[in-house]
Amino acid sequence: MRLCQIGPLCSKYTRRMFLAEHDGPILRLTLDRPEVRNALNDTLIADLTCVFRDLPKEIRAVVLAGEGKSFCAGGDLEWMRRAANYTEEENYQDALKLGGLFTAIARCPALVVARVQGAAFGGGAGLVACCDVAIAEENTQFAFSEVRLGLVAATISVYVVPKIGSGNARWLFATGEAFDSQTALRIGLIHEVTNIVDLDAAIQRKLDVVLRAGPAAVAASKKICLDGPYSMEDSARLLASARSGSEAREGIAAFLEKRPASFVVT
Repeated sequence: MRLCQIGPLCSKYTRRMFLAEHDGPILRLTLDRPEVRNALNDTLIADLTCVFRDLPKEIRAVVLAGEGKSFCAGGDLEWMRRAANYTEEENYQDALKLGGLFTAIARCPALVVARVQGAAFGGGAGLVACCDVAIAEENTQFAFSEVRLGLVAATISVYVVPKIGSGNARWLFATGEAFDSQTALRIGLIHEVTNIVDLDAAIQRKLDVVLRAGPAAVAASKKICLDGPYSMEDSARLLASARSGSEAREGIAAFLEKRPASFVVT
C-alpha cells in the first residue's frame, strides 16, 4: 500500500526508504536509510512528495525525523553520480522534483515539525528550512555544503533565504562551512535546541499546542507566511472569512463558554 493512500484505519507501514506511523492526528515520518545517513535520492524524493501532497484531512501534524545518527546528509552519492551524466534538461526536471518535495512540505496544511540530530547537510538542511518548526539536538551540525561539490544551493534557497535572511545565506551558501545548533538557532533555521534525552519531549510540547488550535486556522496561518505580505485589504478579507467560518464560531463560543472547542485533541 502506498503511503500517499494512508487512511484513517492505518497504523504503521514500512517503506523501503522511510517509516511512517499514523498515530491519530499525528503522522510520524522517519527517513530510514541510516547506512547512507538518510541521504535523499530520486525514489525517496518522489515517495515523500506523494505523502505530503496527499495527507489525509485528519492529519493535524507531521513529525519528520531521521533514523540513526543523522537527520539527513543531503544528496545520495549514487543519485548524484547518475545526475552527472544527465543532460541539462534532465537535470532541470530532476531539480524540479526536488523543489516539488520542498514545496509539498512547506505548503501541506498540517504543521510539520523537524526532529533533527547528528547532521543536516545540503538538501537535509533544506528539509529543515521547509518545516514549520525545527527542534535540534545540541550537537547537530548543519551545512549548505553544495559548493564543496561545485554545486549551488538553488532549489533549497526558495525556503532557506526567507528563513535565515540573505546576509546569512550569502555567508553559508558561498562558503559551505558547517555550523552548530546554536548558530542555526541564532539565524532562525531552527527554533529550539535541546539535549538528545529531551528531544522527543520538546517535540511533543509543540504537538500538544497545535492540537489545541483550529486546523483550518493553522493551514491559513501557514499560507499567510508563505504568500505574504498581504495588502491591508486582502488581510482584512482573510480575517473576515475566518471570522464568519464555522471553525472560528466554534472556537469563540468555546472560549466564552469556558469549554474545549470541538477541534481540540487531547
